[in-house]
Amino acid sequence: MGVVAEGPTHGFAVARLLAADGALGRVWTVRRPLIYQALQKLLQLGLVSNRSTQRSDRGPVRTIVAISPAGRQAMQRWLAQPVDHVRDVRSLLLLKLALLYRSGGDTRSLLIAQRRQLLPRIESLGRLRDEATGFDGVLAEWRLASSRATLEFLDAIVTPAPTA
Repeated sequence: MGVVAEGPTHGFAVARLLAADGALGRVWTVRRPLIYQALQKLLQLGLVSNRSTQRSDRGPVRTIVAISPAGRQAMQRWLAQPVDHVRDVRSLLLLKLALLYRSGGDTRSLLIAQRRQLLPRIESLGRLRDEATGFDGVLAEWRLASSRATLEFLDAIVTPAPTA
């Protein structure tokens, strides 16, 4: 839906962007059949609508889809929400940032919200690590280190270092 929000498009174009070598595929790779299934589901939910068709020399007629007002609202809400888990930063947060950069949207608000969400978890993980023993301690240390690294990443991109 994020790609469709950029402007009317068709499934093949979305699939190219989300292919492993595509602009968004570097973050989130989706195979072509899943793209068409997702577009059908978005149509059923009223989040996108069919606009027109376009002839193609490389296959069947392409259906041009566009985002609906409800789809745009849902997309804006999703883009503004921080991810729930540190493990989702690599996929979902980076996808959100990529879509925001592509659209010229506000990345700073999302990054600040993500940072705010992460801080209490780091404090909680520190306490958990201090109380854990055995492998539970190892796992808590890993989660704490990963969370701190994520916080460092967020701080680096929310306020980029000045260029010389």
